[in-house]
Amino acid sequence: MRRRIPSLNALRAFEAAGRLGLMKLAAAELCVTHGAISRQVSHLEEWLGVALFAGPKHAPRLTEAGSALLPALTTAFDQLGQAVGRIADTDEGPLDVSCPGTFTMRWLIPRLHHFNATHPHVDVRLNSSGTSSDPLRDNVDVAIRVGCAPWPQGVDVIYLFNEKFGPVHAPSIALLPGKSWHVPLLHTVSRRGAWSDWSARSGIDADGEGSAEFEHFYFMLEAAIAGLGVSVSPWPLVAEDVTSGRLIAPCGFIESGLNYVALRRRKQNRKATLFCDWLKTAAEEYRASDRSSPPESI
Repeated sequence: MRRRIPSLNALRAFEAAGRLGLMKLAAAELCVTHGAISRQVSHLEEWLGVALFAGPKHAPRLTEAGSALLPALTTAFDQLGQAVGRIADTDEGPLDVSCPGTFTMRWLIPRLHHFNATHPHVDVRLNSSGTSSDPLRDNVDVAIRVGCAPWPQGVDVIYLFNEKFGPVHAPSIALLPGKSWHVPLLHTVSRRGAWSDWSARSGIDADGEGSAEFEHFYFMLEAAIAGLGVSVSPWPLVAEDVTSGRLIAPCGFIESGLNYVALRRRKQNRKATLFCDWLKTAAEEYRASDRSSPPESI
């Protein structure tokens, strides 16, 4: 029987945009431009003869038709990804590892040469496009994430280390004593609640003058180093900057309640097992070193 369905690219673009809530996030996940996502969604709407999104472009919402279509597509693409993953789950080909971009730059890559030297036959392919905590959904071998339980069913969870976070700023900024710092508070789209989380845990209700938001965590850190304001940042991502003096931690670092973990499929291939064993050892060495112990206060 001939199936009457629209373009799979159009369906995939709509599913990602609907699931993530913004077309620019869908574009990042699918590694295409914002315009490409918009065009594919428009093609799908023309094919169906109904609107799938309504409202302004910066805050679109699903229409009744879009809400009806989205869950079916998400389930279908999840099943497709799992089927492909089972067939492609061999010792051949690259090892796909999904992890947050800044963590990759600041913690993983500086240590990765040890794994490459020990296992030169394993081709590690790093990407930061995955957004879920389920490696099956992101169709990767290993997903490094920061969060807390419960984790998805059907995956093995490898604990790496807990997270401590705190405000950091450039030496050029002189903070006044008390709660009012008279400097902008820096935020990032990926973790908008960082300041409120830190305030709740520290008991300090920081009150800055204005604020600035950045799309990527790394942009925010660079802004802090450049003296544009104060950011709340995890210790593993700023340890080198604080140790070198590029950043100052006026309040030290406290527990955030989150953990860094590696998630992998229960059905493992050899290259993923080698990588996860190495990653676990690297995390244990990190926890045992002075680098893992930030100042609690200054």
